[in-house]
Amino acid sequence: MIQDEDVYFHKADAGVQNWAETNFFGFFNAEAKLNIGVYALFRPNLGIVSSTICMNSGFANTPWEADFCDLRASMPIPEPRDLSAFTLDNSLSIRCLRPNMDWHIGYDDGEGTLIDVDYRSIMLPFDIHDPDMDPMKAKALREAEQGGKFAWGTAYNGHFDQTGHFKGKVAIRGKTFPIDCISTMDHSWGPRPERGAPNMSWLHAHFSKDLAFHVIFSFDPKSNGRELSLAHGYVVEKGKVFGLKEAHGVTKRSRDRYADEVDLVLTDSSDREWKLHGKGLTSFPWQCWPNMVSFNALARWTCENLTGYGEIQDFFEMPQLTALNAAPETRVRAGMAELR
Repeated sequence: MIQDEDVYFHKADAGVQNWAETNFFGFFNAEAKLNIGVYALFRPNLGIVSSTICMNSGFANTPWEADFCDLRASMPIPEPRDLSAFTLDNSLSIRCLRPNMDWHIGYDDGEGTLIDVDYRSIMLPFDIHDPDMDPMKAKALREAEQGGKFAWGTAYNGHFDQTGHFKGKVAIRGKTFPIDCISTMDHSWGPRPERGAPNMSWLHAHFSKDLAFHVIFSFDPKSNGRELSLAHGYVVEKGKVFGLKEAHGVTKRSRDRYADEVDLVLTDSSDREWKLHGKGLTSFPWQCWPNMVSFNALARWTCENLTGYGEIQDFFEMPQLTALNAAPETRVRAGMAELR
């Protein structure tokens, strides 16, 4: 179970130079198809932090085709060190208003691009290592140990996901967009090498403050991530959280490795089955750190007669992508339709 003190930096193993703590806040303006990602990756033993501020509303194949990108590496960690309240050299300001529940996100590049958004959780943090919350914990660990499905290396030694209400505004070079959406954030800590992480599809679908889904899947990169296998996830319904016990899905990709259509079948801890269909509305290659690309899409989701929105993030490492594109049977070019 996540504790209040998990909002602060965790004690890093002094002998592990790649120890990391991360915070991700993702939110959107559905009408404008504007997807925003705010990320900070701290390396406490190195004294540095990297951060990405990304805003995109179209089909971008490169970061500079997005509406806005500010990608920083090797900034100093502010002193005194406090993960619950910090301002970075790129102007990103994060303030926790209630431990692991509520935050304020601020940013101002001084040239008309800014973020002024409050986040209010609608659920307790979902601890993927707590079997009382996550029915998949023991199963996922067994499969990982046996060379099975998903293990995000050691980077998820500590990890929680959480859905909440984002409200405020962003501006891009002076043009303002209101933010009022249900979306999902996460926080991770543990050793995080920059090579060797497995593939992951991290996605969510939000229909209202009374119904939202968050799922992490593994996939086979050689099939371009077509078949999805459950790692963990949850349904939050009227404030109550139901961990997922079974799930599978299929992703169709018509633009490079971006999700175009996704079909999911989810079974929660109350044995209810949910069927979701997602349609990608945007594309953006998010480089969360130099050796990793997440092929991101803001999606429109349907569940029976409901319509909602949420992000799809599909992670591939650079060396893996070069190997896949070097082989004719797994090569995928930008803008190329899926052949399988």
